[in-house]
Amino acid sequence: MALVILAHPDIEHSIANKTITRELQHKLPDLEVRDIFQLNPDHKINIQEEQAALLRHDLIILQYPMYWYNTPAILKSWFDQVFTYQFAYGSKGDKLKGKSLLPSLTVGQPEQNFKHDENTALIENLLTPIKKSVEYTQMHYLAPVILYGISTVLGYTEPEIINKAKNHSKQLEDIIKAWPKKIIPKGMDNKPQHRK
Repeated sequence: MALVILAHPDIEHSIANKTITRELQHKLPDLEVRDIFQLNPDHKINIQEEQAALLRHDLIILQYPMYWYNTPAILKSWFDQVFTYQFAYGSKGDKLKGKSLLPSLTVGQPEQNFKHDENTALIENLLTPIKKSVEYTQMHYLAPVILYGISTVLGYTEPEIINKAKNHSKQLEDIIKAWPKKIIPKGMDNKPQHRK
């Protein structure tokens, strides 16, 4: 089964990320979900526990909201503290080699706000640090699953957001259930999978 790293600093007040996570937990009771903010509210990550969780799974899903065109600070802290020398990289740092990581994120704005032009999406540039970090650790980077247009400030209603989040969760559920057949072969284009 997969591991979900939930990186939302206020999950109880979330609509989309809370719905996505709860739907996954309901449909996949063996799924391991680690709410890293709840576990580490001071950003002092329990490195041994997090590394042990990574070692238990071959498919890791990062579930988080995009904040200011970036990850929440807790997810950056998690990467900085957990992906250590001789664990994630270095001459003996091959513990993550061959595992796969899939970013699953929510974005308040509509998708068109993240287009440079017809051929280039801003979101791909914004995800480059995660992609390069994953590749550096010899993991497989899977095409991200992205849910756009979920901000109540922009006029989206709670029922609309919940419905979108349930569809997003179903997409993740299908990927997890199909695992490991869902590995994207080398050379294929890892374009993001979008939900509007």
